[in-house]
Amino acid sequence: MTNVSLIPQPVSVKKTNNFVEYFPEFSIIGDVLFSGEIQTAQLQFKNDRTGVETSSKTKIQCTKDTSIAGEESYEVSIRTDYIEIRASGQAGMYHGLQSIRQLVLAGKETNDNTLPCCEIADSPRFPWRGFMLDTSRHFYTMAFIKKMIDIASVHHMNVFHWHLTDDQGWRLPVEGFPLLTEIGSMRDDKRATWGNVTGGFYSRNDIHEIVAFAAERHVEVVPEVDLPGHASAILAAYPDLGCTGGPYRVEDRFGIFEDVLCAGNDRIFELFASIFDSLVDLFPSSYVHIGGDEVKFNRWEKCPKCTQRMKSLGLEKVPHLQSWITVRLVEMLKERGKTAIGWDEVLEGPDSFPLPLEVIVMSWRGLEGGIEASAKGHRVIMTPMTDGCYLNFKPLDNDEEPGHLEVCTVRQSFQMEPVADEMTAEQEKLVLGGQCNLWSEVIYASRIAEYMLFPRLCAISEALWSQKASRNLASFAERLPLHRKKLDALDVCQFRGPLE
Repeated sequence: MTNVSLIPQPVSVKKTNNFVEYFPEFSIIGDVLFSGEIQTAQLQFKNDRTGVETSSKTKIQCTKDTSIAGEESYEVSIRTDYIEIRASGQAGMYHGLQSIRQLVLAGKETNDNTLPCCEIADSPRFPWRGFMLDTSRHFYTMAFIKKMIDIASVHHMNVFHWHLTDDQGWRLPVEGFPLLTEIGSMRDDKRATWGNVTGGFYSRNDIHEIVAFAAERHVEVVPEVDLPGHASAILAAYPDLGCTGGPYRVEDRFGIFEDVLCAGNDRIFELFASIFDSLVDLFPSSYVHIGGDEVKFNRWEKCPKCTQRMKSLGLEKVPHLQSWITVRLVEMLKERGKTAIGWDEVLEGPDSFPLPLEVIVMSWRGLEGGIEASAKGHRVIMTPMTDGCYLNFKPLDNDEEPGHLEVCTVRQSFQMEPVADEMTAEQEKLVLGGQCNLWSEVIYASRIAEYMLFPRLCAISEALWSQKASRNLASFAERLPLHRKKLDALDVCQFRGPLE
């Protein structure tokens, strides 16, 4: 292989005309600090069936270099007589190994056991480079989740936002509330002519396994429990937590529903406490996403308990009940050492219940939420559905394509920019980064999910990792055909249509 073709684009690549042959295999050795990264990479190369073994004359040397600034930064030297990766931190070493992995995967199809001689220097633009998978609307297997985490890490993505609860299914075990998984995890399946239910949940051991797997790849797993709306699965299990008492069901339809958790019922906070205690035990991440989006207020308007709650709090408008709940959720998480993240609706509230400054705002309805939040001093994660981040949208404006609601092309994903033009320098400092989201209402099979994710996730990865000045759509388009072969080598179903 003669090209140094990587996605995302590194900060700097200097290539010579030489190449190193690693036939039939090479080994990975290095500083004891990087033993975990080396072990993971060896397993990846083995699973990729690229011919890389643990003992060989051709070696990758992993070297600690404290002169390299940044935990995620790395440098690679590929010369005719040696291959070396240098980093000051473990995450940087992992990213360097993934770049080598990409170069090896590029030659797999043609059995080209060579690497181009080059010098690579690389570091990320943003610290938050995430992807979200909705496992409520469709229950994906452990194997698929691991596969997506691994392939995302090849692209230097470092956050897996795990959407675990919604109207269509509750996937998280919670101490003291067993019906959440016994009842809330299953729903009617109108697609099936045999057996009429679908669903499932992830056990505590399953979640620990996913978190450990991700950690080995320097991916942080951030759980989301959607509160107080999108609560049909909760209410089906515990109808006394709703305003009307039911009957409720785990929804087999998709949309936004009237029934939400009753703001006047103190028992909802017993539920929240148990949920958060479970999350503390299961997820080492310092972040918990509390949802907060698309809450309808019709039930609260007519509910005597909610009316009484408004009077006792001195609230003038029904929607302000959500602000009160949000502040309580944030406080409860803070007591447990966690920082809350919320969709941009959490900004909507009265002065009497201002959003605590530590809350991170995830801007999804556009860039506006992120602009407003950063102006108020909040840290921001950009994931605007209007700018290439919603991968459940069709990849092409064509009735033959899967997906729904809107269109999101590869070009739009590539051009996603987390820092809005309107932001000041101080606001820009508050932008942690961004992510892409795959909502699974109509994505009922993992192969379809792969098709929706790739190559748009690749484009998003470059928007979040690569320096803005070096991003170039023509360059990405030139690198993409070879990158598709890497995805093929990883057994990824992918959209192969135009970028536009």
